[in-house]
Amino acid sequence: MRSMIPLLLTSAIALSAPTVLAAQTTSAEPDPQAAQSQAEPALLVADKVFITPDRKLVAEGHVEAFQGDTKLSAKRITYDRETGELTLEGPIRIDQGGQSTLLADSGQIDSGIQNGLLIGARMVFDQQIQIASVQAKRAAGRYTQFSKVSATSCHVCTNGKPPLWQIRARKVTHDQLERQLYFEGAQLRVLDYPVFYFPYLRLPDPTLDRATGFLVPSIRSTSQLGTGVQVPYFFKLGDHKDLTLTPYLSAKTTTLGYRYRQAFVNGRIQLEGAYTRDDVQPDQDRGYLFAGGWFNLKNDFRLTFDLQTTSDDAYLADYGLPDLDRLRSEVALERIKRDTAFKTSLIHYKTLRDSENQDEIPSRVFDLNYEKRFFPSALGGEVRLAFVGHAHERTSDADIVGRDLARATFDAEWLRSWTFASGLRADATLGASVDTFNIRHDSNFPSNVTRSTPRAALSLRYPMTRREKTGAVQLLEPIAQIGWTHVSDTNVPDDESTFQEFDQGNLLALSRFPAEDQREDGATGVIGLNWARYGTGGQQALVTVGQVFRADADPNFTLTSGLQGTTSDLLVAGQVTTANGWSLGGRGLIDSDFSFVKAELRGAWASEFAGLSGSYIWQEPDPAENIADEISEIWLLGRYQVDQNWLTNAEARYDLNQSEPIRLGLGVTYQNECVQVNMSVSRRFTSTSTIEPSTEFGFTLSLTGYALEGGGNTYKRKCS
Repeated sequence: MRSMIPLLLTSAIALSAPTVLAAQTTSAEPDPQAAQSQAEPALLVADKVFITPDRKLVAEGHVEAFQGDTKLSAKRITYDRETGELTLEGPIRIDQGGQSTLLADSGQIDSGIQNGLLIGARMVFDQQIQIASVQAKRAAGRYTQFSKVSATSCHVCTNGKPPLWQIRARKVTHDQLERQLYFEGAQLRVLDYPVFYFPYLRLPDPTLDRATGFLVPSIRSTSQLGTGVQVPYFFKLGDHKDLTLTPYLSAKTTTLGYRYRQAFVNGRIQLEGAYTRDDVQPDQDRGYLFAGGWFNLKNDFRLTFDLQTTSDDAYLADYGLPDLDRLRSEVALERIKRDTAFKTSLIHYKTLRDSENQDEIPSRVFDLNYEKRFFPSALGGEVRLAFVGHAHERTSDADIVGRDLARATFDAEWLRSWTFASGLRADATLGASVDTFNIRHDSNFPSNVTRSTPRAALSLRYPMTRREKTGAVQLLEPIAQIGWTHVSDTNVPDDESTFQEFDQGNLLALSRFPAEDQREDGATGVIGLNWARYGTGGQQALVTVGQVFRADADPNFTLTSGLQGTTSDLLVAGQVTTANGWSLGGRGLIDSDFSFVKAELRGAWASEFAGLSGSYIWQEPDPAENIADEISEIWLLGRYQVDQNWLTNAEARYDLNQSEPIRLGLGVTYQNECVQVNMSVSRRFTSTSTIEPSTEFGFTLSLTGYALEGGGNTYKRKCS
């Protein structure tokens, strides 16, 4: 039977992980955590505990000592009361909270466990990074000093085969409080060949999530900027803020990228950008700035902001940043509660398109939305009251092309549903809105317009279900609606609703325009059908078919909206998901000639080792939407895990109408337990007056364990 004794009889065996090892130093700062750990009672478990004739306390046979989150294991521990020394016979293992483990062959430490010596010591961090040394010294319960060191996260073979990489050093000091490693006389070796020499080198303890220092560098080569290197440096400015500076140097550019992040009690902010001088636009300051964040205010209000600006239209494309064609900046204040919704925002647009004139687009926008719900018992159902305010301005004051507009909308609506014993469901809608407009710089319209729009609708649904023998459930739901609206004045410009979409979301809407500046007028009817099948293994299929009929055609609908004329195009939409990872969804509009006016298709398949996703879009030319040519594009993304180490991914975007590629890309990643290498090549074929086609090569090399997480879970190299 094993002996178990509390270690309160003597301080000789009061063990704590922070005090097992430390480096000798002349100025030792006390560790509060170590002091607290020493105050905790320790427990010793061994096969045998006895006192020798010379009054030495001996514990032997599977000796284990516990204190706090520290566990020490040894073959034998001997305490000499006269000298106050503990002698440990190995193999010795000290585990600290699952983050670091120290192994040794033998050791000798004092009774306070603050100073001592371990022979053949090896420290392992997070079960991955290991530091092996001839001996280790411990001092002040904080520092551990290793002599003649080899550090690596690679699998170390017992046959003497060198690891893929290692850092050899004359001395390494581990600061347990700051969680830092200090190397002296260090060499970076690849397959035991010296590559770099560092007189002094500091690396964060791998258990530290955030530490000041260099991040993973990368090599980037483009046809416009040449070959350059990006070396990020991370500054930890505190527990809640940091700064990353990324110099980018090549023969044709000098760029300093930056990112600042700070967390507050009630919010977050992030600023990201770059300053550039290059040969693409000589003698010009170039760059960009994206800033975003949010703050929770009193009374459940939330302030958000998202700001975007660049020096010129081509900067984002030249430097491989998000390929935007318009920059949208917004500052918003909102409060969303169960029966109340409020949001107001200021928005600014900056176009990066060659086809648009910045002075002639609505660049300054103000929005205000407020909605309140009531549930009156006398009427039943739900009452919604809303106010919408909107204004936009162009910087041009020219007639027509410089039109500015302000609009205020008051809306009231009553909604109620009934479900009859037969299963028939009826939904009634009754409402009215009042819009007032102020129009400037457009002689085609009056300066002020006020209009009213009463509306009413009745929708009927009859859902039916059937259960198959396999357990799958089918749902069939016919839909019908009759509606009526009356717009008192239609003499207002179409400035907000220039693009319309007909889909499942607005099939039963009384106005399918995206904004309140335009409203449908007259009597309408809708018929539709929903069908769904839900399988027992996760399979499902959904289909929606619908069509809209109206008494009078609305000239404000565009050609490809599918809503022109008195009979709309036929809406067909569906989605299929299988149990083996396949998903497919699509939507299309079919005209009276049974031809597609607009169609989109999205699909994906994913497994543990491979994945494929893609989309296809097609649309007829539509001058009202500034689409002069037919759109027919396909976009494919894929990945394939070749084996445990190699991963490939590819991207292709192709213009089927012009029979030419838009973008192609290929990436290869190699990763094992201690290194990750990323290589990529991409080609952008599009060109404008400010953007030229470009080819880009990328390369990054990361030492897993210091620069990346999770390397220990990947495939290890064989030792044979």
